[in-house]
Amino acid sequence: MKAAGSALLFLLSLFLQSWNANFRDLRKYTLKGYAQGTDYTIAYYAEGAVVDQRQVDSLLAVIDSSMSLYKPYSLINKINAGPKGSYAIDAHFRRVLGKSFEIVKDSQGIFDVTVAPLVQLWGFGTAPVDRFPDSAAVRQALRCVGMEKIRLKGNYLEKLDACVQLDFNGIAQGYTVDVLANMLEDCGIRHYVVELGGELRVRGPKPDGSPMRIGMERPATEWGDSPLVQDVMSITEGAITTAGNYRRYLQDGDHRVSHHIDPKTGYPFDTEIISATLYANDALTADGYDNVFMAMKAAEAVTFANARKDMEVFVVYRDRSGVVRDTMSTGFRDLLISK
Repeated sequence: MKAAGSALLFLLSLFLQSWNANFRDLRKYTLKGYAQGTDYTIAYYAEGAVVDQRQVDSLLAVIDSSMSLYKPYSLINKINAGPKGSYAIDAHFRRVLGKSFEIVKDSQGIFDVTVAPLVQLWGFGTAPVDRFPDSAAVRQALRCVGMEKIRLKGNYLEKLDACVQLDFNGIAQGYTVDVLANMLEDCGIRHYVVELGGELRVRGPKPDGSPMRIGMERPATEWGDSPLVQDVMSITEGAITTAGNYRRYLQDGDHRVSHHIDPKTGYPFDTEIISATLYANDALTADGYDNVFMAMKAAEAVTFANARKDMEVFVVYRDRSGVVRDTMSTGFRDLLISK
């Protein structure tokens, strides 16, 4: 799953501290823990504690056993290590893989969950590397990359090449947030926030009737400076995720290498975008697409989002002169209360 530093964090205190616990006899319950290499926070309002820590951790363990590259016993690791052929998959795996096929088509191949060999080659996988790969190593890894090398047939994944390896780190965290949110909703909870590694899904409004307020963290203008909270979003329902290249990268002299790898070339993307924040109905969609926007130019990202009804984007980028600027899709501006 994503490491904690791979996404820009949203600050929750703006609304976690402001809900009125006495409104309509609803009480606030907060659960905190550690999962998928990062922290999580679940805050909800209800008349009683209908969801507890044990339920949450149990559900997270099930998802890890399906899709975590950091669990040797996980289904994804068994598939990655296995020969070509057909593999039975669980419901979590199937939903994430199904969405991945949708996004790879919509993004014209930018998003690709078979990039695991390239991710490892560049040092962003489960094992460290002591140097960047040469062109021959990249070409060799590219032989195993491409979603045309796998098929989804009902509850089965078919590997068409033994060397194919999957990596759901760019989408599974958002899916996990949705699963946790759905668990709350199944228990009748209608006011909540679920946050995992900076990926958010909320439902409101707050019990007092006001919308959720979420502080949005921006990258600093200079490398090494602390990020700043300059914008506040006001929403009543939806998901927010962020991809960025200033928290997770490798350094080679003066050259920074992004952890976003181009599945077509085998090399890290080198674009003007520093971060992309997505708003969508669900976190699975937002988390999958925020990586797609990192491969675009800022103007392309805005055009892409404006052409789709189910997402909005806010991007921070460097222009040709190196000045940090931002731009956003038409609907995203309506979500901001500090602009």
